[in-house]
Amino acid sequence: MWPPAPRQTLERMTHMTTPNRIQTPFGFDSTAAEVVAGIDLSGRRAIVTGGSSGIGIETARALAAAGADVTLAVRDVGAGERTAADIAATTGSTAIHVRPLDLADQRSVAAFAAGWTVPLHILINNAGVMALPELQLTPEGWEAQFATNHLGHFALALGLHDALAAAGGARIVSLSSVAHLRSRVVFDDLFFAHRPYDPLVAYGQSKTANVLFAVEATRRWDGEGIMANAVHPGAIATTGLSRHMDPDALADAMAKGGYEYKTSEQGAATSVLVATSPQLQGIGGHYFADCNEPPLIDPGVSPAPRGFGVAAYALDPADAERLWERSLELLGPQLALPSGPELALPTGPLHK
Repeated sequence: MWPPAPRQTLERMTHMTTPNRIQTPFGFDSTAAEVVAGIDLSGRRAIVTGGSSGIGIETARALAAAGADVTLAVRDVGAGERTAADIAATTGSTAIHVRPLDLADQRSVAAFAAGWTVPLHILINNAGVMALPELQLTPEGWEAQFATNHLGHFALALGLHDALAAAGGARIVSLSSVAHLRSRVVFDDLFFAHRPYDPLVAYGQSKTANVLFAVEATRRWDGEGIMANAVHPGAIATTGLSRHMDPDALADAMAKGGYEYKTSEQGAATSVLVATSPQLQGIGGHYFADCNEPPLIDPGVSPAPRGFGVAAYALDPADAERLWERSLELLGPQLALPSGPELALPTGPLHK
């Protein structure tokens, strides 16, 4: 794996000041291929959820091109197989795999984790759903965006914990969004039982949860060499993430120029950088955008240009711990499902 580096303490990770922000040679225009250039991922395994569409494709392509063994965890296996064939054709890699995963279905998540029996070096929680126009509840009674974007990935990471620990120096990338500035996690009403449902507020809450997960996962697991960070990929108009938004509203937002849009290759860059950069070895519990660490902002007072900022509440260690415990409570019955075969620790070329 990557060469060892000192671990960062939780206090250092969650109380950032402007002079200490992590900056890299890359930025808004950088592509996934550029940030991984010169990095050899041979012998390392990666999982990319939602790897058959949008920036998930380019994330997986960049990892495969660098030599990683990549698994696309997808709802549509047919689309995943077509993507795998395309990545193989463009990279020459023969180590692209496809496995079914529906993050809204806890049995699917449990089955995926139970079937993973080898060390895992990189987990990129890329899949997501955005701005469902009407309040949708899962069979468990969970709001669908929170259930998919946070609880599905949370359960997946828990199920893969032993594989991540076995890798030695594993990294988790939790895809958040500038939309986290729309809402903190409202613990007293996670699922909009007592407040009006707003599609973007619900999305924002789930994206804040993605950051808080990275904070708490690092606190709990850094002693096992597992580091987690959150990223905002940027606004990418060509993905299907905004498919649930009103087309006229989306077109109006694009016309007004509220965002600077990226290509899918650019949108994948921050995820790939956080997953692979030697500069970030031993770093966890941070939030990155445009391949760098943005400043802390107060969403109600100082909105940042292009959303290049992170709300202090998204990095709050008390909220991170509270969310973890609440998530465990919600997932209790699902987490009791069979965990699958014992983790195998092979001595072949992929055990590194």
